[in-house]
Amino acid sequence: MENPIKNFICISNYFKGNDFLINLKKQGNKVYLITSEKLRDKPWAFEYIDEIYFMPGQDVDWNLEELLAGVAGLMRERKIDGIVALDDFDVEKAAYLRENLRMPGMGQTTGRYFRDKLAMRMRAKDAGISIPAFSPLFNDTEINEFADTVSPPWVLKPRSEASASGIMKVYSKDELWEKIHGLGDNRIKYLVEQFKPGAVYHCDGLNWQGKTLFSITSQYLATPMEISQGGGIFRSANIPYDSKDDKAIKKQNEQVMKAFGMQHGANHTEFIKCNDDGKIYFLETASRVGGAHLAEMVEAACGVNLWSEWAKIEDALVKGKEYKLPTIKKEYAGIVLTLSKFEHPDLSGFNDGEVCFRVPLEYHAGLVVKSDKHARVRQLLDDYAERLIRDFATTAQQEAVKKLH
Repeated sequence: MENPIKNFICISNYFKGNDFLINLKKQGNKVYLITSEKLRDKPWAFEYIDEIYFMPGQDVDWNLEELLAGVAGLMRERKIDGIVALDDFDVEKAAYLRENLRMPGMGQTTGRYFRDKLAMRMRAKDAGISIPAFSPLFNDTEINEFADTVSPPWVLKPRSEASASGIMKVYSKDELWEKIHGLGDNRIKYLVEQFKPGAVYHCDGLNWQGKTLFSITSQYLATPMEISQGGGIFRSANIPYDSKDDKAIKKQNEQVMKAFGMQHGANHTEFIKCNDDGKIYFLETASRVGGAHLAEMVEAACGVNLWSEWAKIEDALVKGKEYKLPTIKKEYAGIVLTLSKFEHPDLSGFNDGEVCFRVPLEYHAGLVVKSDKHARVRQLLDDYAERLIRDFATTAQQEAVKKLH
C-alpha cells in the first residue's frame, strides 16, 4: 500500500514561506527545508519542519553539485515526492535537482521562462503577447539596429536578477555603448529594452493542471524600480474588480501562463499600461508568491492565502487528489512599506480600523489596510505614506550586482 505521508524538499535562500511550510505539514506530509547558512537564526517555523539543512553561502554562491549530492544522499533513505522553490533565486536550483533526479515538476527549460528575462521576452513575442521592444546584447549589429530604430530612453536589465536589481536607465546610443563596454564579458547576461512610462500592475495567481484558477490584479503606486533606484515608499493596492484594466490584465496573464507552460502553483506577473498608447505590455513573471508582503495584502482583499493554497496544490498533486479554491471575497486592500530608521518602529499611531497587518521586519515600517471601498484604501495609503516619510522613512544605497546568474 502506498504511504499516504509524502516527503517534500523545500528550497529557500531567503527567509520567506513559513505559511507554505506550515500548511504543507498540516496536510500530513514530511517537510525538509534547505536554506542558507546565513539564515540559520531566522524564526523559521521549526515545529513544522522535519529536518532543516544549511548550505554555505547565499544564492549564487551555492554549489549545485554539492546540493545535488546532499539531496541524493537524503533520497537513499526516503522517497522524495516533490521539490519546491520558494523564491526567485531557487527556481534554477529546484529545476536542476528535478532534471538530475528525474522528478516531476518544472524543468530547466520551462524554469528559464520564469527566471530569464530574455527567455521571457522571446517566448512572449513568439506567442503574440505585447511586450516593449528589446534586444539581446550578443551581436553588435543587432544592438545598433535596436538603438537606431527604437526611441530612447532604454533600460539595461540583468536577465536573471530579482525585482529591479541592477537595472540601468540609458538615454542615448553613445551612453548605451559606454555601459555595454563597461559590462565586459557580462554583457551576454543583460538585455536592452525600451522604457515605456506608465502604470505598473501585478497579477498574483494560482494555477492548477495548466489552468489559472484564481488571479487578482493590483497596481504599484510606486514601482519597484523607482523604490530601488530613488528610495521612497512602496505602495500597492488591488484595483476595482471587473474594470476594463482588470479584465485585460487577467486575460493577458492567462496567455502568459499558457505560453510559458505554468502547470501548477503560485505565480506573480507584472504588466505596464503605457501612457503613450494605452496598451498593456507584459514585463516579467515569476513562479512564486510575490514579495514585499503582497501575500498578506492579497489575503486581506480576497481571503486567499497564496502560500497556504500553493501548499495545498503541491499536496494534491503528489497524492492524486482534486484541489478546490476556498471561498473568494471581493474587497480591497493595500500595503504601504518603507525602510525605517528605527529597528522596531512604533506604529501604534496608525490605529484606523482598516489596519489588518503590521509588517514584523526589523528596520521596516509597513502596514496592510483593507476595506470594502477602493477609495478608502487609496486614501489611507496616501495618508500613511506621508506620515511614514515624515516620521520613520530612511533609504539605503542599492548594492551593485556583483555576481550575475
